[in-house]
Amino acid sequence: MFGLGPATRIYLAAGVTDMRKGFDGLYGLVRDRLSCEPLSGHLFLFCNAQRNRLKVLVWDGSGLCNPSTENPQYRL
Repeated sequence: MFGLGPATRIYLAAGVTDMRKGFDGLYGLVRDRLSCEPLSGHLFLFCNAQRNRLKVLVWDGSGLCNPSTENPQYRL
């Protein structure tokens, strides 16, 4: 599990994101669409077309994480 510090920002990508994208695809979206650095430690949220699922991308200090919002361990 990852902790959120007081300086952590949460970015929500506008529009629809293809939920089939993996780490590389989401990394590219953060760089291109959000103009942010994916390894900054901030949270990047992506929504599907129905707006009922989220995909989260975050750098935890040792690698990129994609915590599942379906797992009760991660509650948003």
